[in-house]
Amino acid sequence: MQQRLDVGGVIRRVFNIYVDQAPVLMPAAAVVFVLTGIVSALLVAAAPALALVSLVIIVVALTLFTGMVVELVADVQDGRRDASVGQLLSAVMPVVWRLLLVGVVAGIGIVIGFVFLIVPGLILLTLWSVAAPVVVLERPPGLRALARSRELVSGHGWQVFGVLFLLVIVVRIVSGAIELAAESAGTAPGVIATVILGVLTAPLSALAAAVLYFELRGRAAPDPGGPEQVTTDEAVAEDHQADPAEAGLADGGPADAGPAVER
Repeated sequence: MQQRLDVGGVIRRVFNIYVDQAPVLMPAAAVVFVLTGIVSALLVAAAPALALVSLVIIVVALTLFTGMVVELVADVQDGRRDASVGQLLSAVMPVVWRLLLVGVVAGIGIVIGFVFLIVPGLILLTLWSVAAPVVVLERPPGLRALARSRELVSGHGWQVFGVLFLLVIVVRIVSGAIELAAESAGTAPGVIATVILGVLTAPLSALAAAVLYFELRGRAAPDPGGPEQVTTDEAVAEDHQADPAEAGLADGGPADAGPAVER
């Protein structure tokens, strides 16, 4: 029987990391979301019909940024809090093109889903919510990260959706007040407000995806047919401590008795 995902615990973890790592998260978010925020705001201002294109751009940017913060979350869970903006950028560079591919496909799929009665878009948003962490830590080929995300979310769909929904509510409450003030001031202040909101709120969504990934991975079996999986040393150590029998330590054997057998 699968252990139920703790929605409240995930959200508390997200906000704790957000507050603790704000000096690193905000500059990193600015690197990604200043340009994309300006482009998205100008597209919407030029023609409301381009809002769908703007949404795809936002999803792609969020996928890229989520990939950047995965290692940060891994370090925080291990008790380390010495990450820098440069480290976040370097962590994502080996898989940046794969992240962009996954982001574009996910963005288009989610937008199409929203066009068709909204519900399909919400389903895809939930099922693909941890695709970016999968790309960075497991490095599957092509679009396999989307299928792997669906596998991890399976059985926890309502809880994952609950985390995303509650964070959206929080973001909308904060952003609504800022947008109302900016709209009365004209187009330029509105664009600036959109960029600021992106920088302030994007870390919440990215952290949620990263925290959810680690929570779901701990409740799921490894990908049986997947390619080489790349994880941090901390994650490997955590797995060995959680299940000493599988690590070869149950009978007092050596810690490194041979290559790990992927289940």
